[in-house]
Amino acid sequence: MPRYQYRDLEPSREAKEVFTRWINYLDDEFTKHKKPALRAELVRDNLHQLLLGSPHGGKLNFTLTSELPFNVLELSLDPANVTLEPEYYGDIDATRYACLKPLIWFWHMFDHSPVALNHWLGFRFRAMLGKHIFKSIGKNVKIFHGVEFSYGYNLTIEDDCVIHKYVMLDDRGEIVIRKGTSISDYAAVYSHAHDPIDSSVVENRKTEIGPRARLTYHASVMAGVRVGEDAMLGAMGLATREIADHSIAGGVPAKELKTKDQATQFKDRTDVPAPDRMARPECE
Repeated sequence: MPRYQYRDLEPSREAKEVFTRWINYLDDEFTKHKKPALRAELVRDNLHQLLLGSPHGGKLNFTLTSELPFNVLELSLDPANVTLEPEYYGDIDATRYACLKPLIWFWHMFDHSPVALNHWLGFRFRAMLGKHIFKSIGKNVKIFHGVEFSYGYNLTIEDDCVIHKYVMLDDRGEIVIRKGTSISDYAAVYSHAHDPIDSSVVENRKTEIGPRARLTYHASVMAGVRVGEDAMLGAMGLATREIADHSIAGGVPAKELKTKDQATQFKDRTDVPAPDRMARPECE
């Protein structure tokens, strides 16, 4: 079968300059300012322009009921006025999370903005925020829109990883995503488990993926499970126990289907007919 590598794409020179300046400015500001209040103001001001197209400022009119919806929207752009799901968890490090909350709110609101599907910008914006939110983030990490995580401070993503859209990374315990790993759309990785009798009893566990592992569409990895080096979890698979290095697993619960060596031997057979290929029209 043919091999297709990711293409290297760029916006126009003017757009690239503006996008890069904005990201570098935010990076510098978040590096200089660690206090939650200062970060919240910075996020509020940037979201105001990003979503409403105007600088933040002026007094809101709370007397007119006709303006209440706009007041709700504008007030909700300030991280100080919102609550996020992880804040309700009893095992949260509230002091640590307070410094990250404005950036996490920025992440969510950016992903619901009109520019979230601009992947060149989105990859770089999320990688910049990840540097300030995550326990660690490596080089050349691509994170698509809609990716969610719990605390952020228990999440490690190493070099050359790709996290596709709408992935859930539940780092209440700890998640380590090793170098070169790919996680496909709608997959979920967990690091905490509830007692089956009393759901308020929670056990946090370390979950480790890779290096160079692949979690495919809608796959799930339960808390404390290791997906081994160069291993693959098939679509809709549910990993409840370790997936060995260089293996392909699938099913609910996931079981080893074959090894990578076995899959390579099958691919190299000459008696297997090639699939039909339909011609595609060229663009006019």
